[in-house]
Amino acid sequence: MAQETLPSRAGQLATENPELWRAYQALGSACAEAGPLDDRARRLVKLALAVGVGSEGAVHSHVRRSIDEGLSPDELRHVAALAIPTLGFPAAVAALTWIEDILEKKTRR
Repeated sequence: MAQETLPSRAGQLATENPELWRAYQALGSACAEAGPLDDRARRLVKLALAVGVGSEGAVHSHVRRSIDEGLSPDELRHVAALAIPTLGFPAAVAALTWIEDILEKKTRR
């Protein structure tokens, strides 16, 4: 993700500490290349991890990136459905709400 597209506080941190931002990006790239998953699978896994930790901001970020990378809204909603037996119904509904936040914004444009 480009520094310019980060949420305001994260973008400010990246601007104030460019060496940290570069190191963070390098770590992300190294992790992505460390295994056999393709881009699509990695994006879905990262969305699922964000759902699992209950991070609204991370879910929003991964949904935006997923849409930009061509994943369908139904694929993203399926991640929330898969969370039901593991995380529970309330957590899955919260995740679906966060997913829909971004899907609604993207369709209004």
